[in-house]
Amino acid sequence: MNKIGFDNEKYLKMQSEHIRERIAQFGDKLYLEFGGKLFDDYHASRVLPGFKPDSKLQMLLQLKDEAEIVIVINSDDIEKNKIRGDLGITYDVDVIRLVNIFRKIGLYVSSVVLTRYDNQPTADAFQKRLESLGIKIYHHYSIKGYPSDLNRIISDKGYGKNEYIETSCKLVVITAPGPGSGKMATCLSQLYHEHKRGVNAGYAKFETFPIWNLPLRHPVNIAYEAATADLNDVNMIDPFHLEAYGKTTVNYNRDIEIFPVLNAMFENILGESPYKSPTDMGVNMAGKCIIDDDVTCQASKDEIIRRYYTALCDRKKGLISEDEEMKLTLLMKQAHVTPDDRKIVAVALAKEQETNAPAAAMELPDGTVLTGRTSELLGAVSALLLNALKHFAGLADDVLLMSPHVIEPIMDLKVNHLGNNNPRIHTDETLLALSICATTDDNAKKAMEQISKLRGCEVHSTVILSAVDERIFKRLGINLTCEPKYSN
Repeated sequence: MNKIGFDNEKYLKMQSEHIRERIAQFGDKLYLEFGGKLFDDYHASRVLPGFKPDSKLQMLLQLKDEAEIVIVINSDDIEKNKIRGDLGITYDVDVIRLVNIFRKIGLYVSSVVLTRYDNQPTADAFQKRLESLGIKIYHHYSIKGYPSDLNRIISDKGYGKNEYIETSCKLVVITAPGPGSGKMATCLSQLYHEHKRGVNAGYAKFETFPIWNLPLRHPVNIAYEAATADLNDVNMIDPFHLEAYGKTTVNYNRDIEIFPVLNAMFENILGESPYKSPTDMGVNMAGKCIIDDDVTCQASKDEIIRRYYTALCDRKKGLISEDEEMKLTLLMKQAHVTPDDRKIVAVALAKEQETNAPAAAMELPDGTVLTGRTSELLGAVSALLLNALKHFAGLADDVLLMSPHVIEPIMDLKVNHLGNNNPRIHTDETLLALSICATTDDNAKKAMEQISKLRGCEVHSTVILSAVDERIFKRLGINLTCEPKYSN
């Protein structure tokens, strides 16, 4: 069974209390930069078993009477149609998704900021769309010489040129659909404007990873490096914290490199810096809520292996560089894991060799391993899903969940009318066909009722899957890896 290594209730209580303490430290207002994913942090839930994907959101709900949310998006990312990889949607679409989610649960979204704004046509179109939804828009601009030319940055030609964001709450959460959106610059710009208005405002950073009070080479922190290999983030000992307090803490390269500049900015804007190190700026309490280190270590090692396989496949697709692939290989060595530690890999490959066709294997939460093979009607992963649903429903392996009379018309439509060369039905088509059969067949109905039990299962495919299949596995909450090769 799945083991718990993280106390989520303790985390919610400790984190909200610590943020309240930080608000009180500055008096009038706190700008809190929210790093990572605010609503659906599935990486954290995988490496810290017991952490809920919406834990940060639940924590904010405890502060909702004194908090508002400002969402930041880089105008260049809108222009480039930048994609959020875990959801497969563009950053601008994700902004609207986040606004809707926050508002639905009772959190106040006061505005959206378009950073690096330069009259980009797509950014202007996006602004009109947001304004039609009743969302207030502000513009922040690129600053020449940022972040080194402090005299220009902290002047009316720098932060002063940015539009001042009107806020009404003591806690202003600055979040974004992804990295590089300009969250920190937005916070610092607001500090500049608030100081000119005589408001005692402060800045803090909420970043779950790396976890500052875990060892540098702890698997949880290595897993963070694996997750951000594309950003080239590197965990480091915080030298400023070590010098100031004689204590070893962990931060990452970008915050450590920029800290001297930030410190100078704080001194110029506030008169003196409230922080002696990048670690001081953080408010993350996650490390204090780990209740079983062995469980989190194992979960993190599993995640590193999954990230490694993802890198191999992305390299095969031409999506990443050789350097990024090599970084994942190095992180595997640092975590002392190999692909052989993912036991379903060997099972899937053995099934492929036995059937001489693509195959797949699944490990259930209780350790049971199932397989799926390629047939004339179904691809291997579609067959695997059906086998898993039969297992959860207590149905015999030879029970037929879907009649060929249902599958064959789908195949005919794909090949003869939609021009698809592969007649076998994808996972989404399999689930739709099963749902149709469930209206008249009790076994199919029992199987459909088990779908939620697929969340958290592990799957390995011997070939790279289609984008459709990958998307379905993500939505089902299944942790998928693939061999870096295509099916013939």
